[in-house]
Amino acid sequence: MTAANTEYMRVPEAYAYPIPDVFTDAQAAPLLCAGGVGYRSLRLTGIADGQRLGLTGFGGSAHLVLQLARHLYPNTPIYVFARDPGARAFALELGAVWAGATAERAPEPLHAVIDTTPAWTPVVEALANLAPGGRLVINAIRKEDTDQDALLRLRYQDHLWLEREIKSVANVTGRDLAEFLPIAAEIPLRPVVQTYPLEEANRARCDLKYRPVRGAKVLLID
Repeated sequence: MTAANTEYMRVPEAYAYPIPDVFTDAQAAPLLCAGGVGYRSLRLTGIADGQRLGLTGFGGSAHLVLQLARHLYPNTPIYVFARDPGARAFALELGAVWAGATAERAPEPLHAVIDTTPAWTPVVEALANLAPGGRLVINAIRKEDTDQDALLRLRYQDHLWLEREIKSVANVTGRDLAEFLPIAAEIPLRPVVQTYPLEEANRARCDLKYRPVRGAKVLLID
């Protein structure tokens, strides 16, 4: 069967998760990837309610993490770092207490930062925003090489000293999705999506790389 006439498919039970009825198909799509890895990243920060959280990059994953964190940690102020002014304004709309450019410093040192970007510069800048003992969680599965020389700016005393930590995210697990989807429905979390027909997948990729991002991008199959 081709994608054009397929309506059903079989999957192993261990990898199937019920999609809450409150979400449309387009809204559910980013939950299974950007949302799931965002939930895992938030768990890995180890923050407690009231501690300060930073998000660097504000696209498909971070706009979901912000809503999730506000629900799970209602007393936690959230600070957002993004290069695009529109993304920073969007973060403030969703409840961030502060939004600045990637290289700016938050008004206060942060207990944890989640990096959602494919670049290295935000990693270095995020480390400089951590409080002593703070943790940076990198939720991007892959980093590009275009700005890898930013790592040469790492200075032990400015970025790593006083037990600052870096933790990576491997993959979304079954536990993550099983826990996350009911929480997302309870909030209810509202994914902001821009949809594209499948035949415009290349345009969606170019828009994601070169144009400002508001929420997540979703491919639709008729």
